[in-house]
Amino acid sequence: MTELGPRLLARDRSAVAPALNLVDDRRPAARREAAVLLAELEAKIGRGGAPRIGLTGAPGAGKSTLLDALVRRRRAVDETVGVIAVDPSSRRTGGALLGDRIRVRSGAGDPGVFIRSMAARDQLGGLAEATRAGVLVLSAAFDWVLVETVGVGQSEGEVADLVDTLVFVAQPGAGDLLQFMKAGILELPDVFVVNKADVGAAAERTRRELEAGLGLGERDAKWTPPVLAVSARDGIGIDALDDTLAAHRRALGAEGLAARRSRGRDAAVRAGLVARYGSFGLEALGGTEALERRLAAAPGEPGFALLETLGNEIRAALGDRAAGS
Repeated sequence: MTELGPRLLARDRSAVAPALNLVDDRRPAARREAAVLLAELEAKIGRGGAPRIGLTGAPGAGKSTLLDALVRRRRAVDETVGVIAVDPSSRRTGGALLGDRIRVRSGAGDPGVFIRSMAARDQLGGLAEATRAGVLVLSAAFDWVLVETVGVGQSEGEVADLVDTLVFVAQPGAGDLLQFMKAGILELPDVFVVNKADVGAAAERTRRELEAGLGLGERDAKWTPPVLAVSARDGIGIDALDDTLAAHRRALGAEGLAARRSRGRDAAVRAGLVARYGSFGLEALGGTEALERRLAAAPGEPGFALLETLGNEIRAALGDRAAGS
């Protein structure tokens, strides 16, 4: 393990920023060092680590304000919080376009809160590989990890594979039930929040539409996603949301959490291989079916270690093909 690993596991917060810089560094030497760090962290944490909560929803729904309220709630009981905010990428630099903007005002100057903006890069509305790595780093060092997505594209599906509980934030009058269904957002979140409930009738109408839509689909029998009315600005409904997050974790139980983390591992390996090597690389591994067999055959292997192992095999296979051509 690199020297950063033991420091993170000991909750040394001075190790967090350099660890995040390392996993976000795309130079070959840094990627090799990051792979060692991440594999060791994943092996030590296993299916544990901090609870991981994702917030997604359209721009303007009030995700950042809700994030701020949740951070205040956790700090009120002396729990530490790590935050990853996935921002659009700069076309010129490739970095987070919004930088380290102040999204969580209550975290300013608080040593128990760490906030990092990370770029979506070429993953429009989705998650860069470094975001997944960043969540693992924060999970080792903090009591809670919150992930706020950029809120466009197909980010809901990707962040659902990354977190233990996915919260969809809607704003009053955001659209009718048909629009929600067309966007496919009713199938994935574990909790729905209608923010800006202080506006009154419009918020209640949106809440009822979401509830009606949830009644039309098939969900896990162990958990029916609630639709909560919240005013993050005024602090209304935050305690109820916090209680709901705890209730969802209890409903998952150890077995459900392990299954969810396992699905997330598999999704991260698939996404990482495609991002690095494309469909041509997957074919060199034997195709999608071969990848699925490899994932199934290694249920306990850390995802980042498996990603490196399979990546090495792909590079070797491509090198052999090039040598034989």
